Amino acid sequence: MSDLFQNHAAKSGPVECLGQTFPSDEARREHYLKLLAEKLKDPAFRKIEGFPIGSDEDILALSDPPYYTACPNPFTEDFIRVHGKPYREDDAYDVEPFAADVSEGKGDLLYSAHSYHTKVPPQAIARYILHYTQPGDLVLDPFSGSGMTALAAVLCGSRKTIDPEGKISNVSWGARIPVIGELSPAATLISSVYIAPPNASNFERAAEKALAKTKFHCDADWQFDGRPVSYFVKAELLGCPACHHVMASAQVVRMTDSIGSAVSFPCAECGAMVSKAPSKGSFAQRLERSLSNQMDPYLRIPVKQRKERTIAVYFADKRHPTFRQLTEDESAVVDRELMPTDLWIPTSPLIQGDRNMIKDCCGSYGISHIHHFYTPRQLRAMSHLWKEVKENPDYSIRRGLQFFVQSYSLGITRMNRFIPAKEGKALPGSQVNRYFTGTMYIPSMMSEVSPEYLYKKKIERLRKAFAEIGKVEGARSLITTQSATTSLLPDNSIDYIFVDPPFGQNLQYSELNQIWESWLNLKTNRSAEAVVDEARKRDIFEYGKLMQQSFKTMYRVLKPGRWVTLEFHNSLNSVWAAIQEGLFSAGFIVADVRVLDKQQDTYKQSRQGLVKKDLVISAYKPSAALEANLKLVGGTVSGAWDFIRNHLRQLPVFVEQEGVAEMIVERQEHMLFDRMLAFHIQRGVLVPLSASEFAQGLVERFSERDGMYFLAEQAIEYDRKRLSVKAMSQLEIAISDEESAIQWLKQSLSKKPQSFQELHPVFMREIGGWQKHEKRLELLELLEENFICYEGRDEVPSQIHAYLSSNFKELRGLSKTDAALVEKAKGRWYLPDVGKTADLEKLREKTLLKEFDEYLANASARQLRVFRVEAIRAGFKRAWQERNYQTIISVAQRIPDALLQEDPKLLMWYDQALTRTEDGI
Repeated sequence: MSDLFQNHAAKSGPVECLGQTFPSDEARREHYLKLLAEKLKDPAFRKIEGFPIGSDEDILALSDPPYYTACPNPFTEDFIRVHGKPYREDDAYDVEPFAADVSEGKGDLLYSAHSYHTKVPPQAIARYILHYTQPGDLVLDPFSGSGMTALAAVLCGSRKTIDPEGKISNVSWGARIPVIGELSPAATLISSVYIAPPNASNFERAAEKALAKTKFHCDADWQFDGRPVSYFVKAELLGCPACHHVMASAQVVRMTDSIGSAVSFPCAECGAMVSKAPSKGSFAQRLERSLSNQMDPYLRIPVKQRKERTIAVYFADKRHPTFRQLTEDESAVVDRELMPTDLWIPTSPLIQGDRNMIKDCCGSYGISHIHHFYTPRQLRAMSHLWKEVKENPDYSIRRGLQFFVQSYSLGITRMNRFIPAKEGKALPGSQVNRYFTGTMYIPSMMSEVSPEYLYKKKIERLRKAFAEIGKVEGARSLITTQSATTSLLPDNSIDYIFVDPPFGQNLQYSELNQIWESWLNLKTNRSAEAVVDEARKRDIFEYGKLMQQSFKTMYRVLKPGRWVTLEFHNSLNSVWAAIQEGLFSAGFIVADVRVLDKQQDTYKQSRQGLVKKDLVISAYKPSAALEANLKLVGGTVSGAWDFIRNHLRQLPVFVEQEGVAEMIVERQEHMLFDRMLAFHIQRGVLVPLSASEFAQGLVERFSERDGMYFLAEQAIEYDRKRLSVKAMSQLEIAISDEESAIQWLKQSLSKKPQSFQELHPVFMREIGGWQKHEKRLELLELLEENFICYEGRDEVPSQIHAYLSSNFKELRGLSKTDAALVEKAKGRWYLPDVGKTADLEKLREKTLLKEFDEYLANASARQLRVFRVEAIRAGFKRAWQERNYQTIISVAQRIPDALLQEDPKLLMWYDQALTRTEDGI
């Protein structure tokens, strides 16, 4: 039987792998481990970008070659040769973008099996995979995180797959073959277990045995008053700055009735007003954090650690669960000095970064090394548990146990917050995994949970999850641990890409993974990490550069005519612009943008006001025929229209949501022009059409419906489906700059030609906050430069006549020169017809370029403070056509960084000018 359809559990009988037959799965692994060990001796191999930091021994211990390696996977080409389908130019692949908003919850058993920082529900991803691929196709995710894309690809072979329509399918659609990569060894380990889990029953027995042995060795640590303890509550000790009276943070909570509160209160000893975090303008003094000098038994050096006291204990006895406060004498017994563990523990220093030493409180609590995240009691328990895991002789079970321990291990650190009982409740709720995700926050009150309390109930949950995946007849995956900026994949070998890239500066993955990776003794190589990190002086431009390199690699390996789906979540326009520029620069063409709603807030979303819905971008790699045609007719008018025809074929024809037809933004004139513009610029070809020439050409060559453009056969389909819905949705445009103001006016005047007096109050109400750098234009200026006002001299224009005769009974049937009609039409602004648009555009462009030239002439002003962005764009376009790249660069360096970072159009001109200058073009 081919390894393509092996059961996920290790085989005891003969197995086939990459064209070879082995007596057992273990023999297969041993064979490839030897090959991998030889490869690790090659210095060139170790220089592959993103190669993890660790020993050969630890890499080999974690790997399961050829399917998974905890380093760049040297078996990639062999895997693709066996399982891939060679690209053929006559491939009849023809798929529209997946044009539906997706909403999936996070409560699924498989999704929640591991507490990785960010994930997209696999059922949501499966809908995209089923839409774009066929069984056996290769699905790539080079930023795979915990492997949800790979899991989704495998689950396509399950009878519980959610089909493209969002319904539970009771038939198997056929598994796809996941090819995934990630910088973090901890993350690729998670992925490998998700895709090929251990035998569920064997895992359950091994986990219970490991937990029982840990309890045997550490039982005395988790006993109090003759009873097994579920958790202790530890409180930080704080000092009054006036009298130095020491109080536990629990006392602060009682005084202020709020954890972490900035509320002030009088010191019980001296009456001075104090607070944990005095609010601005408060007269209260900040409570002092107490640190004591201690000898670190593992580093053998003196360190400063925060002072804390155990103040309560919880016994989770089923019959008599008890939570009670401890006296000072009892606290002293619990806080007795424990002997350090004689087993191995990670003692590496924390990496410096935004999520701990710089912005959060690890440093101020005396946490400078990994083992400082643990209390002595927790450290003893974890060292014994990890020893039991590492010594399991079965690789598949051992990897499952590592997944198990890692998944919940942050709940057994100092980051685990204590959550008091809710009002009216006698006992606190569960104290498992109460840490804040996405940060390294050390609370003032923590729950010091026992291993049994933390892990016992999770065994059954994981057993069910592993059993669920084990039922699926699916494909073996390929997992590599390396940077997404490079790949060992052959050109044109991948059938589809689903990618959820890093969110800029929202999450510092290598920092957040460092506790997990320290136990694995294998760490992320941060040099190629695509994040914005103040601590490493890595700004948005560096992030954008790494994303561009990653997208270029994706473009190279994706088959022509195939799709990439990019799931994106970030509240910063600058990160969104960097992602778009990366896609454009690589050569991808965006065809659709949708919403993915995960239905569950994270801490950062709910507390920091970040966007709660993810954008899903569908983009395609142009066909080989289109790229070949560009070389022949690039820069010509016919070449531009060839691109538009091809692009229109890739766009959705009709999208309906709850009986309402959606406006397909990508089919609007300005978006089609932008795509044509970007296509030519990114390929270094002169743009052959102006905006007005393009608008006129659209009308002449394509069918217009509801402000959108279609191929003739698409228009027929659209008309037929349009009859089946009750309404057409309208785009909401917030006016914040000149460009959005013009779009708003176009939308308003296309429905109803209006006078200045009618437009002005509505226009002012719709302004959503004009950009501070943008020169504020009056409504009349915008109208005069972009639209036409009927002054009553000639016959009434068709645009106004059509509106008046449709909405005023008394004006129907009148000629266009009738006095009553002329009087009603006089003073109304309207959209010019295509013939007059060119004249208006020339006048507008002349005005814009005159303003741009003034910016150039005023070279003494080092930075432009307030200006017309449209003038900058017009100047950049002229400079590009003249190949005057230095002008683009010099002006770009004089406008605010924030604008350049957040404006995709300006960023595109600037990035391409830099590239051409560096290349000497």
